[in-house]
Amino acid sequence: MSGIPNTVLCLCTVGVIALTGCGTPQYRAEKQHCEAEWMLKIPPVYRQEMVTQYKNEERPTGESICKTSGSVTRCKKIKETVSVPYLTVERVDIKKAQRNPQIVSCAARVCTKKYGNRDCKP
Repeated sequence: MSGIPNTVLCLCTVGVIALTGCGTPQYRAEKQHCEAEWMLKIPPVYRQEMVTQYKNEERPTGESICKTSGSVTRCKKIKETVSVPYLTVERVDIKKAQRNPQIVSCAARVCTKKYGNRDCKP
């Protein structure tokens, strides 16, 4: 997830980070305004870092399902999908963890002031 702008994460129910795609249109508008403000206050600082990613692979389980038709037996090996970690180098914003709580807090503060609730629900 390099840079994150192209990625859509939705953790609204957790209330930790609410990125693009979560909440009401009013919330997203306020959050976007807060994000622009906090990007100026805490600008991104990028560096290359090793990051663990995951890919799915099909692996045989060692089991088979066999069917006999007449004198012919055909067996199919059973496979399972496993998540395999691998390391990759990505461009990471090291200030993101410092900036995101400020953005979420700012949006909640503005929503509470304008709509009487943290979610900007009219």
